[in-house]
Amino acid sequence: MRQDLMSLEERLGYRFSDRRLLTAALTHSSYVRENDGQEQDNERLEFLGDAFFDAVIGEELFHMFPNKEEGFLSRVRATIVCERSLAEKAGQIGLGGFLRLGHGEEKTGGRQRSSVLADAMEAVMGAVYLDGGFDQVRRMTLALFAREIGETARGHYQTHDYKTRLQEVLQARGITDIRYAVLKEDGPDHDKTFTTGLYVGGQLQSEGTGKSKKEAQQQAARNILERENGNVL
Repeated sequence: MRQDLMSLEERLGYRFSDRRLLTAALTHSSYVRENDGQEQDNERLEFLGDAFFDAVIGEELFHMFPNKEEGFLSRVRATIVCERSLAEKAGQIGLGGFLRLGHGEEKTGGRQRSSVLADAMEAVMGAVYLDGGFDQVRRMTLALFAREIGETARGHYQTHDYKTRLQEVLQARGITDIRYAVLKEDGPDHDKTFTTGLYVGGQLQSEGTGKSKKEAQQQAARNILERENGNVL
């Protein structure tokens, strides 16, 4: 494992002072469940890394587009930092090969699953922050997304963030009570499908499904936007 982690550090361009943080970032909850729950999984680090990806890319866009409104910036950021793009970055450095997975997750292709890879990428960045601080996180994030940032600066970007678009539409009508909640989870722990409800004003208005909670939320928002060609509610 030591040699493996050294190889991963080389690909990341960062050497950990405390490799236990990196090990935790690579540990899926399925592994912990199958090993008596004695180790830490990567979910708390994932939460931390998610926030820093948003912060770093958000700052870049803030300076890149000084005259653009908040909604535009949010949509572009969500396009750059999304499950698909994070999974792609994880694939580029071969992160899947370093993950610690339970047998069930392993057998069902967890090392190639976008949601697992994206979560692990976020967890690794959370671990980098705890080990080396924000400057290291910023450097690594800008290096990872250098191509996307460059394309965005040249005007090549898409803004398919349905959650943000729906929020803008509803807020323009004075509606601010927008909430997402998981309605059910189907399948075994290593291969779940989530169904998420979208509540507006306390009323269930749409449902979405996906292999991750984020994907299900985007689908729920998309469904309501596409209803009657965007004439929401």
